[in-house]
Amino acid sequence: MLYAVVDIETTGGHASANGITEVAINIHDENKVVESFTTLINPRQSIPVYITALTGIDDAMLVDAPTFADVALQIYQLLHDKIFVAHNVNFDYSFLKHHLSAAGYELNCRKLCTVRMSRKIIPGKASYSLGKLCSVLQIPIHNRHRAAGDADATSILFNMLLEADHEGIIAEMLKKTSKEQVLPPHLDRASILRLPDQPGVYYFKDNKGKIVYVGKAKNLRKRVISHFTGNKPNKQRQDFLRTIYNVDHVVCGTELMALILEANEIKRLWPENNRAMKRYEHKYDLYVFEDQNGYMRLAIDKHKKNNKSLQSFNSLLEGYNFLNHLIEKYQLCAKLCYLQKTATKCKAHDNGQCFGACSSIETVAVYNKRLSNALDDIQSLQPSFALIDDGREEEELSCLVVENGKFYGMGYFKDKAYLEDGLAPIKNDLSIYQSNSYILNLILTHAEQFPQKLYKL
Repeated sequence: MLYAVVDIETTGGHASANGITEVAINIHDENKVVESFTTLINPRQSIPVYITALTGIDDAMLVDAPTFADVALQIYQLLHDKIFVAHNVNFDYSFLKHHLSAAGYELNCRKLCTVRMSRKIIPGKASYSLGKLCSVLQIPIHNRHRAAGDADATSILFNMLLEADHEGIIAEMLKKTSKEQVLPPHLDRASILRLPDQPGVYYFKDNKGKIVYVGKAKNLRKRVISHFTGNKPNKQRQDFLRTIYNVDHVVCGTELMALILEANEIKRLWPENNRAMKRYEHKYDLYVFEDQNGYMRLAIDKHKKNNKSLQSFNSLLEGYNFLNHLIEKYQLCAKLCYLQKTATKCKAHDNGQCFGACSSIETVAVYNKRLSNALDDIQSLQPSFALIDDGREEEELSCLVVENGKFYGMGYFKDKAYLEDGLAPIKNDLSIYQSNSYILNLILTHAEQFPQKLYKL
């Protein structure tokens, strides 16, 4: 079996916007290095000052160097039928796969990461960075942060790991079912094996235990592993993979409960990598207030976090349509509802749909009574129900409660007579969660799709 021990130097941390400046490949036959290749590469872009400070490679050194396209075939021939080995393998592999693809060559190798191998075969070290690990193991590194120097040191480390692997760890890592080839360098495979094949919420943590990402899953193990498949070269993904050191989870009875818990946890924890869910908020609300003349007024306005609203909408048009329906049904004044902004009296006054509140003809008491009826109508239309579904284990059921059009909470129970006494005793046993239009829409859609799970309260 042949291995290609690889190290590269680059202009930056992700392949999609950065070039390779140096490549070193040592072909290893399980005993020793049998062939070596190294070359500088002209990336056709300027090298940042901090990269030059780290590697010593500057623009002047690369003027006469070949471009990647010039050496792509040679690199592909060296790599394509070997096992690709590197320290933090997914970094080097993502760059070479990306640039080889751009040159017309598709690289698909099995991979071994010497960071992950070292953690398993020689555990207990304070650090598994190449420099510190080589210092502890007394592996010489000549020309640190240059491709050939680091590849030679990695080759010696790889040789040590092969000799010290008395339990067949490397062979196990190479199996397709092991997932070792796709996991980030710092994430222990055991933490993946602990994940159940159940719905739930998972939490990725960094080296300090800080939660950096929250996700939901129908199948926790499959979903977590899916984060690490593929070799996307963008900065966001590469930075994300480097930060993951651990994964925790909470099992939920259903995927719907996982969705709701995920939304609440993201709002509570505000993880740096949950960009999409952070941006979600319903955009408009229906508000009621009293003006200086005593008239109650309805208005559609942008969502304000701490303001109490009567109804929420995802678009201004949706809000206006709802308000127009109330105006027509209860003969409210369009001007007092801010749907007519001219200085004259309400247009509906002329056709008898408005009784003159906008002109102070209709008294405050009469108009406010009619508007109060509209508000009572809004309230009466808000549903109260429970959704009963699978629990986290056999003999357990889950309960999710909506009260007066707001999501109240969710929990689990085993006694099938649980719902016989109505809502009050149920609420005492539920965990209370934040409600918003996103969560409520999830629940209402699910209730519509599965009416057999619905329990009216």
